[in-house]
Amino acid sequence: MSDAPNDAAPSAPYHPEEMKATWEFKLGRSVTIQATARWTPAGVVTAGIAASAVLLSLAALARASRRG
Repeated sequence: MSDAPNDAAPSAPYHPEEMKATWEFKLGRSVTIQATARWTPAGVVTAGIAASAVLLSLAALARASRRG
């Protein structure tokens, strides 16, 4: 084990299809807002499954409230 910190970002992306975006907004000299996003195909599939589950449960709740 070494005592050197391992905070450096890897030089190669974890996924070959990984896409990154960086956004920076400056307002005057003292205010800067920065954002970074990472997008992978696995994340797209996971978000789709989560959105489908939420929409299906909302549809079931809406149908149950109309009948009740």
